[in-house]
Amino acid sequence: MRLLLDTHVVLWWLGDDKRLSTAAREEIVDAADVRISAASVWEISIKRVLGRLDLPSDYLDHVEQSRIRPLPITAEHADAAGSLPRHHDDPFDRMLVAQVRIEGLTLVTADRRLGDYGVAVLAAG
Repeated sequence: MRLLLDTHVVLWWLGDDKRLSTAAREEIVDAADVRISAASVWEISIKRVLGRLDLPSDYLDHVEQSRIRPLPITAEHADAAGSLPRHHDDPFDRMLVAQVRIEGLTLVTADRRLGDYGVAVLAAG
């Protein structure tokens, strides 16, 4: 399975948070390819600067050590995210949906509304 982790799932993974279900945790461990979107890195950075997240500055090293690989944002991703129906207004989540569609990934998330886009979703919690 090829997975894209929603931002909160990355945070749960790094923090060994119990909100991440055992089933989701096992899928992440067993997946052939696990990704973090550049959009999630951007979102985390914004929240850190605003004081809404307390993460060490080297958190990306921990992400890499967890074998989670970065997924860049392409022009195709950006165009697709902007063209999505308005089921969800969060621009970061809309980007993840676009990336999942284009790259053929499964989105690991606790946000059930993202399934309204008809993408493959693995429940995180």
